[in-house]
Amino acid sequence: MYRLLFSALFVLAIAVPAALAQDATKVDAKHYKVESQNKRARIVRVHYGPHEKSVMHGHPDSVAIFQTDGRIKFTYPNGKSEERDMKAGQAVFTPAGRHLPENLTNNDMEVILIEFKTMRQPAAKKPADTNATTTPRKQ
Repeated sequence: MYRLLFSALFVLAIAVPAALAQDATKVDAKHYKVESQNKRARIVRVHYGPHEKSVMHGHPDSVAIFQTDGRIKFTYPNGKSEERDMKAGQAVFTPAGRHLPENLTNNDMEVILIEFKTMRQPAAKKPADTNATTTPRKQ
């Protein structure tokens, strides 16, 4: 019984954070388009019209390269928000997280987003136990 309960809690602990960090290209395809990807990174074109906003979504660690000048408001899951100015050509590292962005200007806003995929480490090989004793086989 405890084993089943522990297994269910483990699955929930893994699944819930993944579900909460919704992929922007899936929940807001109007503004986010995958341009290219491989096993290590994904390049996403982001385009917002004047005063458009998105839905709450998440990104992994990323680098944002702004293609236009602008001002953007980010609202976070805890309800707090912040406004940022951006300049065309500016590149900024952004740690993984969730937000709801909004273009505060009367102009289009365009960003190239390079999202880094987490690389899973291969399982470590178990070293051979050199101190193990073996019993001879009976013949």
